[in-house]
Amino acid sequence: MAGTASHGVVWVLIEYPGGWPANGFEGLDLQPETKKLVLSAAQASRARVVLVRRPGRRRRQAHKHWAVLRHEDSGAYRQQWGTWRHDEDLAEIATALGFPGKLGHPPVILVCAHSQHDQCCAVRGRPVGRALSERWPELVWECSHVGGDRFAANVVVAPDGVYYGRLDAESSVATIDEHLAGRIHGDYLRGYTDLFPAQQAAVAATLRRFGPAGRNDYVVAATFRDGDHWRIRITGRPPHPALVDVELQAHRAPPCQLTCRGPAMSSALVYELTSIRAV
Repeated sequence: MAGTASHGVVWVLIEYPGGWPANGFEGLDLQPETKKLVLSAAQASRARVVLVRRPGRRRRQAHKHWAVLRHEDSGAYRQQWGTWRHDEDLAEIATALGFPGKLGHPPVILVCAHSQHDQCCAVRGRPVGRALSERWPELVWECSHVGGDRFAANVVVAPDGVYYGRLDAESSVATIDEHLAGRIHGDYLRGYTDLFPAQQAAVAATLRRFGPAGRNDYVVAATFRDGDHWRIRITGRPPHPALVDVELQAHRAPPCQLTCRGPAMSSALVYELTSIRAV
């Protein structure tokens, strides 16, 4: 599972309590000009557009929320929030994507529950969403597709950019509780979205070997590749190891069904740990 987080550091959240089409925001029946504007601005910023709603019973409301979340290279997290009532109000998202946003907001916890994209996400995600919202009602949202249906239930902490997978109600509460306390564990970790797959797998291996750490306590300093062999050097902040060398071997896993809805068998790329040592 490590090394499977979707790459990206900018998120656009759009609250939409109604049913979500299989292709998410693109499939909504909204004003075409506004939708095109939002999608073009998101593409230019390399942002991911995700539909969100609060877990549990859906309530009709006059104003819905939108947000632009950003994880900077420095490790800083920035957010810009707004509300919308009419389709044209969503044009503010395009403007917000042009500014860095504000510091100081708490993170957002996204639980994939997109049944029209893959029923596994809804069946496994909704109990996780309910359990997390009972503990952190202001932070938790159900969301549309974030990738990796086979790892449902999937949880993403944004703008931290941390993907977790194969969670249930009990393990999700424990995992997020540790995350919010600055202790990310490797057990359910899929990866950090600012890293590429082999780097994600290396960080997950480091967390499993040397124990939990904060989101920015480990930094990938160098990456070397020789065919399917990867060597990744990671720097750590005290009290964690100052330097860690991780070696991985990439290979294709046996063909399997990667999504509940997809009938075709496919082979996923897996990164197997071959060596890890503190330098």
